[in-house]
Amino acid sequence: MNNSQSDKKLYTDKDVRLARFAKALGHPARIAILRHIASLETCCFNEISKELPLAISTVSQHLTKLKKAGLIQGSIEPPRVRYCINYENWKLLRKHFKAFTKMEIAKYEKNN
Repeated sequence: MNNSQSDKKLYTDKDVRLARFAKALGHPARIAILRHIASLETCCFNEISKELPLAISTVSQHLTKLKKAGLIQGSIEPPRVRYCINYENWKLLRKHFKAFTKMEIAKYEKNN
């Protein structure tokens, strides 16, 4: 049995999804990319790469990770690819993070 099969049995779908979102948000460049895309509703790769002091290949890698996590989506409009926030998954991200951060911590709750 490989890790992904055993993970599915150990963790809920919500836990797996939350971890996927958290991993995608785990780099400041990806946060900056999401902020930029959200501020424009939609933009092309060149607009994104001009905003960050990173190599084009690095920006491309970050976009790939965000897209794989489902936080952004792209549409091909030759010769450009336009990116936008995946609003359905963004709503899920907010819902799951909100629920996770509202989790009661037993020791903390008893002492306060």
